[in-house]
Amino acid sequence: MVDHVKQFVIHGVTESGARFRPSDWAERLAGVMAQFRPPGTVGSHLTYSPYVLPVMIEGVRGVVVDQRLRELEPLAYKFVVDFARDNNLKTEERER
Repeated sequence: MVDHVKQFVIHGVTESGARFRPSDWAERLAGVMAQFRPPGTVGSHLTYSPYVLPVMIEGVRGVVVDQRLRELEPLAYKFVVDFARDNNLKTEERER
């Protein structure tokens, strides 16, 4: 049996096609969310949460948000979704 993980992907491009700035926005956003981890796991302050990871997608910075964050901490999930919406960033939902 394969578990499929639903993800919310934030692309570092606005709906109008402009690259989002500053250039390290994805790392900053993932850093803010680093404290949110699966129950029972211990993480260092130097690692990202497995639920919110900065990525490069076709040469553009982005953030992949595991939708399990929604169950763990709904307000944290709302924060990242609102961040994308407030900054008019392209988003997509996918399953991996």
